Order: sequence, then C-alpha cells, then structure tokens
Amino acid sequence: MALSWRSWITNEGGKHLILVMWLGANTWLFWRTFILYYNGPQYYYLHRMLGLGLCISRASASVLNLNCSLVLLPMCRSLMTFLRGSHKMMSRKSRRLLDKSKTFHVACGVAICVFSVVHVLAHLTNALSFSVRYSEEFPSLNMAHHKGEDPRIIILTSVPGVTGVLLVLILFLMFTASSYCIRVSSYEIFWYTHNLFIVFYIVLLVHVIGGALKYQTNVDAHPPGCFRPNRTISESRPSPQPDHESVPPGSGRPTSRDGFNGVCREEPRFQAHFPETWLWVSGPLCLYCAERLYRFIRSSTPVTIVSVISHPCDVIEVRMVKKSFKARPGQYVVLNCPSVSSFEGHPFTLTVCPTAKKATFGIHLRVLGDWTERFTDLLLPDPRLDSEILPVVQQRKYPKLFVDGPFGSPSEEVFSYEVSLCVAGGIGVTPFASVLNALLDEWQQYKLRRIYFVWICKELQAFYWFADLLCALHQKLWQDNRPDYFNIQLYLSKTDGLQNISGERFRALNSRLLIGRPQWKLLFEEIGKANKHKRVGVFCCGPKGISQTLHKLCNTRHSGATFEYNKESFS
Repeated sequence: MALSWRSWITNEGGKHLILVMWLGANTWLFWRTFILYYNGPQYYYLHRMLGLGLCISRASASVLNLNCSLVLLPMCRSLMTFLRGSHKMMSRKSRRLLDKSKTFHVACGVAICVFSVVHVLAHLTNALSFSVRYSEEFPSLNMAHHKGEDPRIIILTSVPGVTGVLLVLILFLMFTASSYCIRVSSYEIFWYTHNLFIVFYIVLLVHVIGGALKYQTNVDAHPPGCFRPNRTISESRPSPQPDHESVPPGSGRPTSRDGFNGVCREEPRFQAHFPETWLWVSGPLCLYCAERLYRFIRSSTPVTIVSVISHPCDVIEVRMVKKSFKARPGQYVVLNCPSVSSFEGHPFTLTVCPTAKKATFGIHLRVLGDWTERFTDLLLPDPRLDSEILPVVQQRKYPKLFVDGPFGSPSEEVFSYEVSLCVAGGIGVTPFASVLNALLDEWQQYKLRRIYFVWICKELQAFYWFADLLCALHQKLWQDNRPDYFNIQLYLSKTDGLQNISGERFRALNSRLLIGRPQWKLLFEEIGKANKHKRVGVFCCGPKGISQTLHKLCNTRHSGATFEYNKESFS
C-alpha cells in the first residue's frame, strides 16, 4: 500500500517536529557557546593556553546542561497524568505527544552520554594543556601547580576532576544497565542502577563549583593582548612583538597594526564563573522532587487486598480497595510490596477501575520474573492450588502492599474517538479490560460509537481471563439493540487442531474464535470502508512485531478513513 502523507503527518508529524526543535536547540546552544569561548575577549588568555579544548568542553557542557534538565520532565508521571486528563487544556493531538515522553527521555539520556564523552575528552586535553602550557605570566589562571605537572595529578586533586570521574562511573552504570537485554533479564539491576540518578545530580551540582576555568573580569582596563610597558621594560624587551595567534573576523578582540590593543591600565584579573548548571537543573529538579514527595505521601497508606484469583497460564488477579482512590479506564499503577523488595516498584495496568457503585479496583499480573514469583508466593503460598478461575476460599493474611498512582497511558484515549481498534497480544489485553468494564457499566456516556477488539493468544486457556467480561458486554449491547457496537475477533496463533472455549455461556466467543493470525491489511480495509471520512484510533499492547505492522499500516492509504496509531508504553 502507498504511503499516505495525511496519515504520516497525523501519526509522525508532531513527534518529528519536537525532534527537530530539540536537535535545533542542542545545535544552536553548542555553536553559540563554542563561538563565545573562541572569540570572547574575556576568554582570550584562557583560550590562548587551552586552545580548542576550552571551546569544545564548554560547548558540550552547555548541551549537557540542557539535557540534564529536560531528561527529568518526562519522568514527572503525575504531571503527565494531569495534562493527559485535562481535555480542556490540551487537544487530542497534544495529548498524543505525551505518549512519546519515554522516547524523549531516552533521547535526552543518549545525548547526555554522547556529549559526556566529548566533554571528558576535551577536559583531558585541557588538563594536558594546563601542564604543558603553564602560564608563568598569569599564575591565577592555571589549574596546574607548576609546569610539567602530571595531568593525572591535576585531575585527581581537584574537585571538578574527582567529581567528574564519579559522574562518568555513575553514567556508565546507568547507561549499560538500561540496555534492553538487562531490562528483560534482570529488571532489578536496571531499577537500582537507574535510581543512581539521585547521586548523579548531587555530584553534578558539586562538580560545577570547582572553578577550574576562569574568565577575565577587567577587559575594559586590560584589553586582551594590550601592551604592558612596565613589564616590557623590566624584562628588557627591545620592542613589542605582535601576537601571531590568528584572530577570526568578528572576534570582538580589537587589534592594532602591531598586534597589540593599546596600553594596559592594570593587570588582568581572573574569576571563576557562577555555576550555570544550577540555573539549568534547579527548576526541573525541584519539580521532580516535589512530584516524588507528593507521590510518596499519596502512596504511604497501604491498600487492603480483598481477594486473589488464580487464572490459567500463570496469571493472578488481585482485587484491592483504597480510600479516596480514583482512576480512569486505561491507567496503570505502580505496586510496591515491602515483603518482596523495600524500594522496588513495578507497573501494572488496572483491569478494573473504582466506580461510584463499587470501590474495588484490580490488576492481572503474569508470573514472569523474580519479583512476580515472590509476590505470588506471598499471595498464594500453597503450590498445590489448582489454576482455576475460582476465588481463593482460604482466609489468610495478605502481605502489606502499597499502590502509587494512577498514571496515564495511551489507552485512555480509546473514548476520544468515535471508532477505535484495540489490538492485544496475550497479557497485553489488560489495558483494554478496564475499557471494556467501563463500557459494560455505561457505554452511552462516551463519545465512542464502535470498537473493534482483536485479541491474539498462543494458548486457548488465556481467553478465560476475560471471557466472562467479553460475553457480558456482548450480551448487554445486543439487549440495547447495538450489536454492531462491539466487534470481537479472537485469534489462537498456535494449535494442533480446531479448539473451542468450553462452556455454554461462551458460545458467542466460539463463533468469533479463529485459528492463525489476523490479516491486518484486510482488517484495515474493512474498517476503512465501514468508517469513511472518520478518524480511527488504533491502540496496541503486545509484541513488537504486531506493533510495527500496525504502525506501518496506519501510515498507508486506506478507503476513506484516517488511522491514528497509539502504542501502550509504561513511563
């Protein structure tokens, strides 16, 4: 299928505009700072000593300041949730950009790592220059104690040097532990190393107060390169020799024909800069700290676990209640169980949201990984329990559990369209379960007028997780004379033969159970023909392969409809 520019702009235009603006800001900041230190008269003597190492180190530091401030903003989850829920303040297009907050966080993190390497290499060059080009004329400008001092001594005996080494080590741990393979194989390593950002920012604020690089404060009284007669006579200089250093046009360094800028009225004075990093980072850092404090207070009261239900395929359903807890369909929470880990928290989508009639809310979690295994052992300590869709009858004391959230996700936007396509792969159905529960309670109050629900599973037993919910919603809509409102397609991707969901009450699902995988192009063509001149919201939570296919199809031309792609992602 041909690419549709209208669809491409709808799905990709906003994020590419933000990307161009971000790249432009980084480029402009780097170049502006580079030129300032290359041409600035206040840096004349420092630049003569350090050369391009000065310009590159300061230019990369400016880019680091920008990204160290921006990288925190996407992690302000409560702020993002507030913006996502404020429909009057933000349009749907603007809210969809919030879905890329995690991607923006990663981009800023990569920029920090890249420019940290540039910054470190430039400062290593500076340390060598301080040693080789030690200035006897201006001792206060030097970072070295004497000419020929070992650059390693210069680095390891200064505040910027020691803190710089610490920052490099912390950043290396955070970057390597953020790789996909480590996050999948050992999420705990990723979680603990990523929280080293607290130490990172503390060390960063100390790093910038070292005052290693100094600028001249009395440029008017002592123009750069001016003639110093007293010093010249005392040194028995026969005649002033011009300074042969090349001065670029527009440098701001006034020069005369003999290479000097008049007679000096006083000796140059040098002073360290006020740490600019504080100005860049303090605002976002205070905002993030305030948000974390708010989240800590909000989540300090443990929830009451009402029931635990064991489902097939190693899935556990936990029903909870908490005073004054409110959430919207599609949102997620972060669970912390001190009996499993005192600090570690894991995100889980709400499958049941509290309503005016019912205060309980619930999650479905798949037992996969150390944390979920230990948590499940505390909820269901008896391994001999059968995996049936039945409540645990035995009364027992559940572990203490804290809930942080709720937080916003792309699935909230399902109700913002007249037509929505929800695609789930396996346990990825959880974001849409709360949506279907909300429709079951009162579907008429929403803008949504048709929902296509596609669920792909490898095992037949997985459909039992929400089989009752699907049948109940299907039956309700038939009773309300809206059979076309809810279009169900269930796909069993791996099977040796024809299988059915057993049970008379699941007859409606058996007629919609297909073997194999969806024909995505045909499905999009069918939806496009049935909903011409409409915007269809496409929501996906599942394997990467399905997500990429849907993303590509949303950017192609279809019969009349425009498909807007939304990818579920925990921030």
